[in-house]
Amino acid sequence: MRNIKYYFLSFMFVTIGVFAQQEQQDQRVPQEGHTNSNKFKQLYEEFSTPNMFRAASGAPGPAYYQQQADYKMDIVLDDDKAILSGQETITYTNNSPETLNYLWVQLDQNVRAKDSKSPLIESSKVAPVQQAASFAKNHLAETFDGGFNIESVTDTNGKPLTHMINRTMMRVEVPKSLKTGEKFSFNIKWWYTINDHVKDGGRSGFEYFPEDGNRTYVIAQFYPRMAVYNDVEGWQNSQFWGRDEFALPFGNFEVNITVPADHILDGTGKLTNRKEVFSKEMMKRYEKAKKSYDEPVVIVTQSEAERAEKSKSSKTKTWKLYAENVRDFGFASSRKYIWDMMAVKLGDRDVMAVSLYAKEGNPLWEDWSTKAVASTLKTYSRMTFDYPYHKAISVHAKQQGMEYPMICWNYGRPDKDGNYSDRTKFGMMSVIIHEVGHNFFPMIVNSDERQWTWMDEGLNTFVQYVAEQDFGKWHPTALSEGQTSYPSRRGPAAKIVDYMGGDQNYIAPIMTKGLNTYQFGNNAYGKPGTALNILRETVMGEELFDYAFREYANRWMFKHPTPEDFFRTMEDASAFDLDWYWRGWFYSTDYVDIGIKSVKKFHVSATPNKEGAEIADRYNIDSKSLVYYIEEGTEEFSDDLKNNRDLENDISSLKEYLMDNFTPQERAKMEQPKYFYEVTFNKPGGLVMPVIVEFTYADGTSKTEKYPAQIWRLNDKEVSKVIASGKEIVKITVDPKLETADVDTANNSWPREVQQSEFDAFKDKTKD
Repeated sequence: MRNIKYYFLSFMFVTIGVFAQQEQQDQRVPQEGHTNSNKFKQLYEEFSTPNMFRAASGAPGPAYYQQQADYKMDIVLDDDKAILSGQETITYTNNSPETLNYLWVQLDQNVRAKDSKSPLIESSKVAPVQQAASFAKNHLAETFDGGFNIESVTDTNGKPLTHMINRTMMRVEVPKSLKTGEKFSFNIKWWYTINDHVKDGGRSGFEYFPEDGNRTYVIAQFYPRMAVYNDVEGWQNSQFWGRDEFALPFGNFEVNITVPADHILDGTGKLTNRKEVFSKEMMKRYEKAKKSYDEPVVIVTQSEAERAEKSKSSKTKTWKLYAENVRDFGFASSRKYIWDMMAVKLGDRDVMAVSLYAKEGNPLWEDWSTKAVASTLKTYSRMTFDYPYHKAISVHAKQQGMEYPMICWNYGRPDKDGNYSDRTKFGMMSVIIHEVGHNFFPMIVNSDERQWTWMDEGLNTFVQYVAEQDFGKWHPTALSEGQTSYPSRRGPAAKIVDYMGGDQNYIAPIMTKGLNTYQFGNNAYGKPGTALNILRETVMGEELFDYAFREYANRWMFKHPTPEDFFRTMEDASAFDLDWYWRGWFYSTDYVDIGIKSVKKFHVSATPNKEGAEIADRYNIDSKSLVYYIEEGTEEFSDDLKNNRDLENDISSLKEYLMDNFTPQERAKMEQPKYFYEVTFNKPGGLVMPVIVEFTYADGTSKTEKYPAQIWRLNDKEVSKVIASGKEIVKITVDPKLETADVDTANNSWPREVQQSEFDAFKDKTKD
């Protein structure tokens, strides 16, 4: 019964609106037609047609397929020369309905080849000043040659196979066409010089420590890898220019890695010869770690690592790893590594959270790295699916943040005295959470990073924010004095405002290939991560969003989703029409700016106002049956109308209507509004969003109303709402909690708040 008052008001306004509409139709003139530019139109123009491979629901279709690439590798790390060499056998299974005459193999290390074209696509200018190190690197030093040296490509009998290398891609001709369901095995022998990733950059490589003459190696993209072949792209053989990451098929890996005997090594997959490479003491510690759920257990201590730094072994040791159903392989190796582990309970399974770090990372790393890994696995498993692998490793690397199945490298280092700032601490924790989170996106939910960077970085940034907030709750001792929650750098709506409200000449839609975007971090990480956070917290609500998000993750785990599969699944599992949201946030560079254009205050009366009297006269309506709205501040407004607020007694026609249509019990429950407001919201920004409004009353109380985004469906510039209230409204605020990334809050309040200038703010800040 509490909504009866809105029925009356709606009835009155609809009646008058019909009159006004009829008047407009009587006076209309023919106009030129136009295409549908409504922000709420369906995304049929942007989406491909559903088919047997990918269903309209966003799920894999009945004919969905994916290829498989299995690897057997023998790898040797030459620590003296910093050279990595290998022999691999690839077994490729064609599960597609097409016959293949050749295979494409990725040679990502060729981005660092001496004749690489990657540096040539970047523009450059002469700067007024340049650091000596940069000048020497750019103009004096010999170009580093870290590309692949392919010694041979043969079949399993050693017969050479015809192949052609095009920069970072190699085409291998198959002797006989590969039909559906058939397998083909071939061998590649290769080597390359490992780069110094601190000096020369790169996603993998080594860091050299002159103090003790040792290196730490984080090795990835180190072997020729099969490209993806699927129903969307055919061969995904887009060249690697250095930014867009990787698209890879799933497979099984059997990898033997030979390194100096005093190195500590871990990587993708299960260590199958643990007793051969572990000492008895290490085995005891490992067994203890498998039962430790609260604190990490150190497998290799700092003192043991420091002893190994001083006495370099001339012998070698082979570590054997085996991984099933992974899309890639990475490993880390060094005699400098300290190693700790702890167990994490996920469902009915135990998973090992692991860290490898040099002494230069302590005390920060021994305190927080493995705990951050464990916490991340818990949050991501809650948001998606239980982590399916048996371990997740965080490796300390000075200026790296990069991910591979079960292993990632992360930065964050104290100074030489072991001191570190909050920025260093939370930077390390955040990069660990982010990179460990990549195990889920895209290592398991295997999107195409070469085409759609945001599908792994943006989705991962969103879940990272949830995981960071969880970490702050679960480990409050990590927070600094005065902090009540984890200081996330991305996620909250306000964090993306400066970017979205910036120069449109340097902003690209999220749905742009990563290589071709401006402000890569904001475009691929910040904006999509924030868009999903707003979608969860403000538009859909956590329950609906989380259910649909988990559905997407479970549908596409160990498969290759596209953006459309994500968009469609989110709608399919939630019954929430989101075409308007995807179009605005992902396909455009529009921004949010919603404000209050005007507020008019009315009282109601049986006394006709001028416009109402004209309408009654024109359409022969008995004026006594109408309720009239008198705007405060007009000539028709008078004190006696203002003070007479008993609607039922004041307006006899309304009293008669109530008496005739409702029982005394029903009338007793009705709320009679005393104040009426017409609030007009305008939208200078292009994005349609829900209108979140806080009404503050004269008695100091407040109420928040959220009008769905569909309020803009018939007018993209401004909309009005009639507010009937039992209490006087003294303030109206749009987006009071800054939930929508509104780029201009100066127009968000009524009465309009005076904005302090930057100069005045500076003066206030500098006052004694």
